[in-house]
Amino acid sequence: MPPKPSDAPGHGSNRRGQSRAIRRLVIWYRRNAAVTSLVGTATATANAAGSMAGSVAGSAAGAAAGAANTVLQPLVFDPLRRLQQGVGGSEGTPINDAERLWVAVDGMGGDYAPGPILEGCLKAVRLLPLRVKFVAETAAVQAALTEMDLREELESAQRAGLLELVPSGVSVGMNEEATVVRKKRDASINLAMDLVKTGEATAVYSAGNSGAVMASAIFRLGRLKGIDRPAIGALFPTKDPEQQVLVLDVGANMDAKPAYLHQWALVGNIYSRDVLQVRSPRIGLLNIGEEECKGNDLALRTYPLMAAEKRFQFAGNCEGRDVLSGDFDVVVCDGFTGNVLLKFLESVGSVLLDVLKAELPRGRRGKVGSAFLMSNLRRIKKRLDHAEHGGALLLGVNGVCVIGHGSSKALSVVSALRIAHSAANHGVMEDLQQLSDGAEASVACG
Repeated sequence: MPPKPSDAPGHGSNRRGQSRAIRRLVIWYRRNAAVTSLVGTATATANAAGSMAGSVAGSAAGAAAGAANTVLQPLVFDPLRRLQQGVGGSEGTPINDAERLWVAVDGMGGDYAPGPILEGCLKAVRLLPLRVKFVAETAAVQAALTEMDLREELESAQRAGLLELVPSGVSVGMNEEATVVRKKRDASINLAMDLVKTGEATAVYSAGNSGAVMASAIFRLGRLKGIDRPAIGALFPTKDPEQQVLVLDVGANMDAKPAYLHQWALVGNIYSRDVLQVRSPRIGLLNIGEEECKGNDLALRTYPLMAAEKRFQFAGNCEGRDVLSGDFDVVVCDGFTGNVLLKFLESVGSVLLDVLKAELPRGRRGKVGSAFLMSNLRRIKKRLDHAEHGGALLLGVNGVCVIGHGSSKALSVVSALRIAHSAANHGVMEDLQQLSDGAEASVACG
């Protein structure tokens, strides 16, 4: 164990005690590094002997290498190295190709498309059980392959049958009107939607113009029966690392009616139950107070609709401070309010980390303390970073559709494709399609 700082009386004595504690900690790490070096040297020497010797001697040398590592490694304890390794994913986990699902990707959607979108897709097919149909303009893809040096990786994925390029026409710009999807029939977003409609893909992802994505989904896939307006649902973190809360709508409908919020609660309940595996989701109505009499006209008219619904568990009004509390599994609101909430949350992670960094001690104490806190800070960033969540589901259309951030890069793409795969893999569409005939009623609150 590393030495513990001693508590000496008096201010000057305390400062000297702290300095001594820091020196002792540095000395302890240096001694520990010597043991680490001994392990590495012994193992490397044994491995080198094995490579030069014949089969018999090589086996003996290999055994020596294993023995060196087994005997000496328990003596090594390097907290700094372990803390600084972070919390990466399990890239080496084998994937059964038979379980892979096809996902259509709008390669031209996003501020940085198509390069970073393609890069994210290439990473996703290595990490997730899916295959990608990448729909994009051929010339733009070729330019991105050269600029980002992705050609070799793309060809490898194509040979393995993990990624397929689908050429498209002129794409929809980020600043164009949503209705332009009617004119640009062979735009990448339209062709990607068509792949889902014809059954060639199980889900679609786009980081493009959200209005155009929604319009294309409605025109090409159609709305679910009983749903007047689709909503964008985003997953927010809560104080419980194992729990997320689905908030919808976060931007599709700036103005809403009570019937819309009631319908979004229905689809949110199904998604939370089927995909997030919440047995009986608690539905909340975003409001300025817990009391039934609080709120604007929309909230006051929506409350009785939600309270009378037997197909889900209505947990009452949800104040802004309760969204991340873990007391609700689904929170519904109009798109204007939800989008403000979403954008605010996206800023919290970076601001919080900046505050923590500013408050850490300076000098040697700060460096040692930062090293011990590194893994904790990374976990905090991972939970609050919107890039880790990647995108939001467009719920209410007849197909699995994920809308990504316009600024999405590789990490966001991988995260969004994980959401798309999860939704497609849990049969959520079958349950959503049963809303029109009330078949959901018998199982919603099970």
